[in-house]
Amino acid sequence: MSHVDRLSAQTLHCISNPESLYSIMKPIFILLVLVSLLGGCGKESVSEAKQTANNLQPALTFIVGSVASGNSNFYSGEIHARHETPLGFRIGGKIIERLVDSGTRVQAGQILMRLDPEDSSLQASSAQAQYQLAMEEAKRYRELRDKNFVSQSALDAKETALKAAAAQAGLAGNQTDYTTLRADHAGVIAETIAEVGQVVNAGQPVLRLALDGPREVAIAIPEAHFLGLKIGMRADVTLWSAGNEAIRLNGRLRVLAAAADPSSRTYDARVALNENDSRAALGMTAQVRFMNNEQRDKLIVPLTAIFQQGDQAAVWVVAADHSIGLRPVKIAAYRDNGAVIAGGLKAGERIVSAGVHKLNAGEKIRVIEGEFADGSAQ
Repeated sequence: MSHVDRLSAQTLHCISNPESLYSIMKPIFILLVLVSLLGGCGKESVSEAKQTANNLQPALTFIVGSVASGNSNFYSGEIHARHETPLGFRIGGKIIERLVDSGTRVQAGQILMRLDPEDSSLQASSAQAQYQLAMEEAKRYRELRDKNFVSQSALDAKETALKAAAAQAGLAGNQTDYTTLRADHAGVIAETIAEVGQVVNAGQPVLRLALDGPREVAIAIPEAHFLGLKIGMRADVTLWSAGNEAIRLNGRLRVLAAAADPSSRTYDARVALNENDSRAALGMTAQVRFMNNEQRDKLIVPLTAIFQQGDQAAVWVVAADHSIGLRPVKIAAYRDNGAVIAGGLKAGERIVSAGVHKLNAGEKIRVIEGEFADGSAQ
C-alpha cells in the first residue's frame, strides 16, 4: 500500500470513529486556547503601561546650575600675553630674510629678520675712510704744532674734525648692525606682519612678539554692560580647546577702556588669569563670565518655578522616580531673569519650572526636558 493510500484510510477511520477524531483534535484545541490567552495578556499589559504613562501630569523641568546673580552675561575673547611688543627695524630697507614664523618660540638676542645690508655697508666704508683721513690729518698737525709751524687753533680744528669723523664712522657701523633684527626678550612670535621682498620704513612693525609671562583674555564689552563692571571684578574663564571637557580658570578684570571704540561701539577689556596654566595657549578662544563675589555660590531659577505659600517660597523638586516634593527655599533677590536662591537648593537638582500650582505633593509627573534662558546651558 502506498503512502497516499495509508493517509486516506486513516482519514476515513477518523470520520467513521468520532472518538478517535476527538482524541486527535483535543490537544491542538487546548494549545490554540493557551496561545490566545497569553497574547491577550501581553497586549493588555502594554496597553495598561501606555495608559499609565499618558495619565501622568506633564511638567516642564530643568536642572539647576550655578550662575552669576550679579551679571550672567558671557563674553567671547582670545588669549593674549599681558606684554606684547611690535618689533621693527631701526632703519628702512628691503627685507631679504625672515627666520621665524608665527608661533615660533625665540630667545633674547635671537636673529629674526635681515635687511639688505649693501647700502649700509657702503656708508660704513665711506665713514671709515673719512675717519682714517681725519686721524692722519690730526697726527700731522700735532707734529707741526710741536715744531710751532701751525697755530693751536688750526690743531684744534683738526682734532674736532677727527672726533666728528669718529662719530660718523660709529654711526655708520650701527646702521649696518641695524639691518639685523633681534629679539629683545624671550617669548613667542604672535604675528608676522611683513614678508621677504617688502620694503619697510624705519620703525614699521614687521613682527609681534608675545613675551613669556602672565596671560590674559581680550574681550569687548557692549555699552549696555559697561556700567556694571569694575576693575578687579572676579571672572570665570572657560577654554573650549579640550572639546567636551572644558578647562575652567579664574581671573580678574585688569583693564577696562574709558572710551568706546568708534567703529564697534564696544569697550576693550582685559581679564588677567590668576594662574599661569600651560593649557591657556596664545590665540585660544575663551569665554568670560563676571562673577559677583558676594553671591558667587548662589543659584538662580525662573520666576515661574517659585511656589509661594504665604510668606514662604518653595519649589517642586523632582526625585529619581519622577515623584515630586515641595521644598522651602530662601530667596535672596528677585531679578528680571529669575529668583536668586540663597539656600534650600543645590546645583544639579531637577525642579519643575512651570505649572507649579497644578501639582500635588507625592504625585509622579511626566518629565519634559527644558532650558532656563539665563545664559547658562542646562
